[in-house]
Amino acid sequence: MGAEPRRRKERIPLSYRSNPETVAAAAWEWMASRGVTREQIAELVLFLQKDYFPNLTVEECLEHVDRVMAKREVQNAVLTGIQLDVLAERGQLMPPLQEMVYHDEGLYGCDEVLSLSIVNVFGSIGYTNFGYIDKQKPGVLKRLNDKSDGQIHTFLDDLVGAIAAAASSRLAHRHP
Repeated sequence: MGAEPRRRKERIPLSYRSNPETVAAAAWEWMASRGVTREQIAELVLFLQKDYFPNLTVEECLEHVDRVMAKREVQNAVLTGIQLDVLAERGQLMPPLQEMVYHDEGLYGCDEVLSLSIVNVFGSIGYTNFGYIDKQKPGVLKRLNDKSDGQIHTFLDDLVGAIAAAASSRLAHRHP
C-alpha cells in the first residue's frame, strides 16, 4: 500500500503584495467595524502628549496616527489581533486558547506582546506611553476593555493603545 498522495493546498492570491493600500484600508475598515475610529486614536495621542505640547491639536495627532498605520508591521498586527478576537467571539478557537482569549485572562499576555511589536517600530519612549495608557484606559480604551458591547476586544484594546503610544512617540521625536 502506497502513501496517500499529498493534497495540494488551495492557492490564495497575494494581491496585497502589489497594493499595500489594500492592507491599510482593510486594517482601518476592520477597526471601524469594531467601533474604533482614527479620531478616537488621535484623542488618545492628545491625552498622552497634552502636558508636553500644550498647543497640540487633534489634527496634528491624526497625522501621526496615519503615519503609524501606514507601516505594514502595524497593519499586520491589527489584522491578526482583530481576527483572533472575532474567532473567539464565534467560539472558533481551540481550547484552552478559546477560553483565555474570550475571557481576556490576566496572565494571557500575547495580546500585549503583539501590541509591543507596534510600539517597537517607533522607539523606546513608546513602551512607557503604552504602559501608561494601558493602565489608565482613557477614551475608547475604556469601552473596549469593559466588554459591554458584546464583542471580544482582548487584542484590539491593546492594539489601539499601542497605535496611540507609537504615534505619541513619533510626535515626541519630531518636536524639540
